[in-house]
Amino acid sequence: MKAVVLNKPGGVEQLKLTHVKKPVPQDNEILVKVKAAAVNRTDIVSREGTLEDLTGKILGVEVSGIVEDIGGNVNIPIGKKVMGLVNRGGYAEYVIMHKSFVMDIPDNLSFEEAAAIPEVFLTAYQTLFWLAGVKDNEKLLIHAGASGVGIAAIQLIKNLRTNVEVFVTAGSDEKLKLTRSLGANHLINYKRQNFQDEVSNLTQNEGVNIILDFIGAPYWQQNVNSLSIDGRLVLIGILGGTIIKEFDLQALLQKRIQVTGTLLTPRSDEYKSKLKDDFLNDSKILFEQKKIKPIVDSIFTIEDIKDAHTYMAENKNSGKIILVL
Repeated sequence: MKAVVLNKPGGVEQLKLTHVKKPVPQDNEILVKVKAAAVNRTDIVSREGTLEDLTGKILGVEVSGIVEDIGGNVNIPIGKKVMGLVNRGGYAEYVIMHKSFVMDIPDNLSFEEAAAIPEVFLTAYQTLFWLAGVKDNEKLLIHAGASGVGIAAIQLIKNLRTNVEVFVTAGSDEKLKLTRSLGANHLINYKRQNFQDEVSNLTQNEGVNIILDFIGAPYWQQNVNSLSIDGRLVLIGILGGTIIKEFDLQALLQKRIQVTGTLLTPRSDEYKSKLKDDFLNDSKILFEQKKIKPIVDSIFTIEDIKDAHTYMAENKNSGKIILVL
């Protein structure tokens, strides 16, 4: 089968389109004929070898497609349209998916739209409700508001909580306009505005209750300054760097701030299965009613995988980048 294999950690030139052996599903697994896969920040990190060496591996953690074959202890019908997380391998014509990760594709969604759901919506759901515990009437700041996770988070919070005031940062007016259309209340262009000052002015110096951050070290001090008493910071990315050269821990004590870091991909199968179930219980009807929706920014063929990675690395996308096979 056709697949994109990482030659070695590095730049986009290390992504090699080649042919590999078609996988065979084992017990509790299904084989999916991939129709679409998504490009995620975790793929960029994996390609660069920041967290682990995936030399010789196939990247890609979410797909949509058709069930081609099943292993033992599986009663999912062959031919069924599905979407879901995979433990890498998504940039290929076929991929193995654990049966507990399988999600039905709503009838009103295309394969491209379906591939834009699993990773970012599950990450957003986990971050908002399992980790940050967002409550009604709180104030929430989402950095990178026009990213896949940001877009998912805005929609989920506006539909599953009452009167949550959503602040977002993004680097262009076009991206901010998109977040406004999804329900964001306060728009901050980080290239022209200091988000700490904006949050302070908009909250009468009280700060926000929760911050979802993809940036890391460069935003650390401003994030702490922007949080209210008993504020919660959830770190889900380190795009700006990992090292904080100097920080006064007293601020955490004075404000009683909780700091949580998380990655979804390395979590156990049991964790991701439970997360999927909770997410579907809360959101399935919202997708069917079109109250929440995946936003697809652009579509690339698998042959253009290097261009897709470059496009994401340059922060050009508002919403998801999809690969079609």
